[in-house]
Amino acid sequence: MNELIEMLPFLIPLIIVEFALLGYTLWHILTHKNYRRGSRMLWLIVAIIGMNFVGPILYFILGKEEA
Repeated sequence: MNELIEMLPFLIPLIIVEFALLGYTLWHILTHKNYRRGSRMLWLIVAIIGMNFVGPILYFILGKEEA
């Protein structure tokens, strides 16, 4: 328990960034119709299940259609 308390100053900003990235990714997926690969449902599942930075990053690398 003491170790967790010591790591909180590092963990709290990391958690905030993670949820902000997930929120932006979900907003982007839901407001766009075209994707380079896959469908809207696929990217929603990838983003939500792979929430620990991996899902949103995969979407922006592989799925986001270039403007």
